[in-house]
Amino acid sequence: MFEVQEGGGVVTEWIISFCDLTGHMVEPWVQNGYRALLIDPQHPKGVTRDGAITRLGHVVDDTHTWSMLRAIIRKDHVAFVSAFPPCTDLAVSGARWFEHKGRKDWAFQFKAMQIVWQCHSIAELLGAPYMIENPVSVISSIWRKPDHTLSPSDFTAYEPNDNYNKQTMLWTGGGFIMPKPRRDASLGLPDDRIHRAPPNAERANFRSATPRGFARAVYEANGEL
Repeated sequence: MFEVQEGGGVVTEWIISFCDLTGHMVEPWVQNGYRALLIDPQHPKGVTRDGAITRLGHVVDDTHTWSMLRAIIRKDHVAFVSAFPPCTDLAVSGARWFEHKGRKDWAFQFKAMQIVWQCHSIAELLGAPYMIENPVSVISSIWRKPDHTLSPSDFTAYEPNDNYNKQTMLWTGGGFIMPKPRRDASLGLPDDRIHRAPPNAERANFRSATPRGFARAVYEANGEL
């Protein structure tokens, strides 16, 4: 466990990751002694713990989430925040369905953006370096332009299995440092597995899984300070 002395006591360092099912983003941090809180309604309802990882099966704006966050910041320190808001109603790849969704619920995109803004507000409040991730989406027009763009294949020197294309946007703050690309040129051209993923119940989770190479690069840029 990564701990620091502060004010005569021991303070635990946390990484908090919103809308995070896989936990790939927190793996490098946990391996280096940090504790992690993963918040996603797809986790088992309530609180489950596995070593240094705590999973909370609730949405961001939930009394259980707020209670957990308050418990952490009362006695510990948040070193990093990541967020992966659902892109189903925001990604431009699904724009052909926007009109139909709008007829059923005129506020569908506002509701999706609420999660983005909740993550942003919490991250700013915590004062830690943070990143909010989404594919090419209407976030750029409804809120603001992204700070960085990347593709998983940019970081194959960390993880060869990430040699695929997926244009990804990051909205960042709190002193976030964008890692420099490190590609493994021996792997050849990246593939198109994301766009060729067959339609099934797991398609959304497969397409949105955080690439481990990028996660490692983010840790090296922001965690080893």
